[in-house]
Amino acid sequence: MEYRNELKFQLDFMDIQKLKYRLEAFLDYDENQKGDFYTVRSLYFDDIYDTCLFESESGVDNRKKYRLRIYNGDLDVVHLEKKCKLRGMTKKITEEIPLEECRKLAAGKPMKKGGGLAQELGYLMQSRNMTPKCIVEYDRCAMVNHVGNVRITFDMEVRGTVHTDCFLAGGKERFDFVMAPGMHILEIKYDELLPEPILRAVNLEHLQRQSISKYVWVRQKFKGQRSRA
Repeated sequence: MEYRNELKFQLDFMDIQKLKYRLEAFLDYDENQKGDFYTVRSLYFDDIYDTCLFESESGVDNRKKYRLRIYNGDLDVVHLEKKCKLRGMTKKITEEIPLEECRKLAAGKPMKKGGGLAQELGYLMQSRNMTPKCIVEYDRCAMVNHVGNVRITFDMEVRGTVHTDCFLAGGKERFDFVMAPGMHILEIKYDELLPEPILRAVNLEHLQRQSISKYVWVRQKFKGQRSRA
């Protein structure tokens, strides 16, 4: 996958509802979405120097983050992902891994088998002491348009925890919200150009683009607390 444009904004609930209404004329809801949203849960890794955290906070170019990801608590499909950022654009590399291997990674142990991404993370776990640091979770509503490969998501109720041992557990009693009450995230991803009808519907001139990292927010929220694998 090539690098794509990615724009991020903070919106309140009413603005999100208005924007979704305008976009329904040009975009379809993600076919995997059943109901109003689906829940995304990610377990993020970082090294002994907190390199990923530092680079994200500092806006370093050409950076990457590693994470495990599940949807709607479904453990039948677990993804290992690397998200890369270069010159303000992003790409995601994904491998599906068995639950047994996911349990090892979540416990801070390298996988014994897997594809190139699993081997890459395993090397970093051994050479740079990369371990699970925090969990990020949110409810996502996704809309798509194949023209321009556009994907617009609304990430709501962003929450997290440093209790990494509950990544594969169902409960979220140890999760805390990390955004101001009533605020949520709009993300716009596209290849080269955002189609004109969608551009008009979103009305970017009235939105303030922001540098948003859910991983950074959770780490900052629990600054001083150590992850518990």
